[in-house]
Amino acid sequence: MYKTALALLLALAVTPALAQRKDCNELKAEIDAKITANGVKVFTTTIVDMDAPEDGKVVGTCDGQTRKIVYKRGVMPDSGGMAPAPTSKQ
Repeated sequence: MYKTALALLLALAVTPALAQRKDCNELKAEIDAKITANGVKVFTTTIVDMDAPEDGKVVGTCDGQTRKIVYKRGVMPDSGGMAPAPTSKQ
């Protein structure tokens, strides 16, 4: 009985160490790599505060669950939703 209680106490003491705070940029890079590996070519992932409204799907949390990473598939924000102008070769 004593050994079981001690093992349970040690397991509970170690649990917080396993749930370390993950750096947002590191986690975002890992998520970006997984999405790219799945063949998605045009997407954005954005780090926002936990209470910020999301415009997409939440794919991760970081910094001790104070921030979240939001994924949106489609047009890159820099392009303004417009396709690049065609180039002509002469």
